[in-house]
Amino acid sequence: MRRRDILAAGLLLPLEGLAQTCGIVTPRQTEGPFFTPNSPKRISLLEGNEKSKLIVTGTVLTAQCKPVANALLDFWHSDEQGAYDNRGFRYRGHQFADAQGRYRLETIVPAEYPGRARHIHVKVQAPRGRVLTTQIHFPGDPGNPRDGLYQPELEMKQAKAGEGAFDFVVSVQ
Repeated sequence: MRRRDILAAGLLLPLEGLAQTCGIVTPRQTEGPFFTPNSPKRISLLEGNEKSKLIVTGTVLTAQCKPVANALLDFWHSDEQGAYDNRGFRYRGHQFADAQGRYRLETIVPAEYPGRARHIHVKVQAPRGRVLTTQIHFPGDPGNPRDGLYQPELEMKQAKAGEGAFDFVVSVQ
């Protein structure tokens, strides 16, 4: 009996490593009223005077766990007071994933605003693919339970303050 328990536990270990985000396409969410097209191409949305910084990294993957080279990622979010820049491109920008599907975003932790928890909007598109519009949420944010759009599967992983990770799974058809 003990040997069987050990073997069963051993079979479960590899599954934990495979429990990545691929397999299921990232859920869609509203772009909201504040999307502005034609954002500048840049990986850093920082302007130099921010008190706190956030680096979000991840990979754009297919449902078959293959990286999506040159995927377009267009990010936007509110500022430190919860306001969006609707006249310019503050805290807005787009970039392309590298050949391994990786991206890196340098920005701030956006503020909450009435009715919404902290979040980052993003549009992700594989070359010649359909646009996925979604949002990244912050784990443990006190506003999450009150936010009607919050979805736990859209939480980034945060091992420490100032760093987050989120992999996007997109349809390439």
